[in-house]
Amino acid sequence: MAQATLTITLPEQIWLQQLSTSYPEATFRVLAAVPSSETGFALVRITGPDVADVVEDMRDHDQITELSLAQYSDNEVTVHFETTVPLLLFSSRDSGMPIELPVEIVDGEATIEVTGSRDRLAELAEQLEHFGLQYRIEHVRERLHESQLLSDRQLEVVVAAVEEGYYDTPRESSLTELAEQLDIAKSTCSETLHRAEEAIIKRFVEDLPGVEGDPLEEQLATR
Repeated sequence: MAQATLTITLPEQIWLQQLSTSYPEATFRVLAAVPSSETGFALVRITGPDVADVVEDMRDHDQITELSLAQYSDNEVTVHFETTVPLLLFSSRDSGMPIELPVEIVDGEATIEVTGSRDRLAELAEQLEHFGLQYRIEHVRERLHESQLLSDRQLEVVVAAVEEGYYDTPRESSLTELAEQLDIAKSTCSETLHRAEEAIIKRFVEDLPGVEGDPLEEQLATR
């Protein structure tokens, strides 16, 4: 299971790109969205100093076919609307990769997070390109359940090591004492701990922002 963060650059001909770049201090936060066969419906919260002007421009735009206010104040408004160009929704629908909400759009760029199979993520990238959406990959990482990270034996040894104080400073248990507690050979204990530590450390490093080297990330970046 892959988890990815992408920044999407919206095409200039799209209303959301036009309005968000015309009002760069405004933040468009998509709270809910659903595509139909030809259009898309969304609930969006807009914050910023010029929300009244943003709403008026939305009403006047020919790509917005329906608009109603759900909440309004001087610097924040929530609107429900229908648009004829829900390109992100179509990309998500046609790839089978759900986009996690909320999605924020600022100054022509949308930041999205998705979680799914690597094949679906690759398909999403193809759909984004199909609809003319440029993107850059901020982060891709593999999301495994903790039960998949370590084997049962590795988990048993690591838990025992923690409980016996092997990882305390100073150590409360030596490797020899830990092996005796588990009734296994010292070499087996050492090898099992090493492999478990390798898996844990690599997972930790992969989860750090800005760490490169994921094969899928490299594959998508070359598209």
